[in-house]
Amino acid sequence: MNYLEFEKPLAEIEGKAAELRAMARANPEMDVEKEALALDQKAEKMLRDLYKGLAPWRKCQVARHPDRPHCRDYIAALFTEYTPLAGDRNFGDDHAVMGGLARLNDRPVMVIGQEKGHDTKSRIERNFGMARPEGYRKAIRLMDMADRFGLPVITLVDTPGAYPGKGAEERGQAEAIARSTHKCLTLGVPMVSVVIGEGGSGGAVAFATANRIAMLEHSVYSVISPEGCASILWKDAEKMREAAEALRLTAQDLHKLGVIDRIIPEPLGGAQRNRAVAFKAVGAAVEAMVAELEGKSPKALVKDRRDKFLAMGSKGLAA
Repeated sequence: MNYLEFEKPLAEIEGKAAELRAMARANPEMDVEKEALALDQKAEKMLRDLYKGLAPWRKCQVARHPDRPHCRDYIAALFTEYTPLAGDRNFGDDHAVMGGLARLNDRPVMVIGQEKGHDTKSRIERNFGMARPEGYRKAIRLMDMADRFGLPVITLVDTPGAYPGKGAEERGQAEAIARSTHKCLTLGVPMVSVVIGEGGSGGAVAFATANRIAMLEHSVYSVISPEGCASILWKDAEKMREAAEALRLTAQDLHKLGVIDRIIPEPLGGAQRNRAVAFKAVGAAVEAMVAELEGKSPKALVKDRRDKFLAMGSKGLAA
């Protein structure tokens, strides 16, 4: 288990409990279970206290946790008969974006998401979840296919933002993001989106312009990263805590503002502490949101989506 900075006191207690049990395994005559159980109870209480009313910056840290399940983990856990589809039929295949045909409880769907990778090698291969233009064009191609065959589109959002490199800009990054967002708005099939970690900037909007948007309890969704915001407003990236507060990037704030439709609860300590519970919660939410849209005509789905986004901002910050 990797521990975040604010979880260090918890790491010490859990570490002591693990040491006691290791000593007992090495020396069967030692009886340390009572002391270990007391430490476990203390650790659980501390975990509850730490995660009770997390500040926005701490939620950003949890959303970026290296052990947090990513897109490929949710696809493996929730979908069957997943058949990956690659390439944008124009330039190449962007490994930061993965997607393909699958079944959700025997319902054929198109699933698309951003994958960050789980170790150094895969993170470099996936470009840390930052898509290039070909990634968004691949997503557009898959959405087109879903529209043609009447398949619901499910997107899993987890990206710091679109890749800002020179090559990406030369190949039309802004245009690709805009076209992906436009394609989401014009789909005649149900579209459901879940922010499973970071929802950063236009790179996230291009996947999350959906009929129904959900966020995991400790995920974040914002126009810019707190560090980027602090660098622009205060010329000091160290003011990221103040920026995170001002951005209203938590699931709780965005639900109040009407940007998202539901918050998916996470297990105590975040999705990384109990993946099975997190997968079950996300699966139930996705199935419920798809069921809400079932039976609607293509015209009604497009109108529902457009009305939803045109109404955003009507609640205001005083909501």
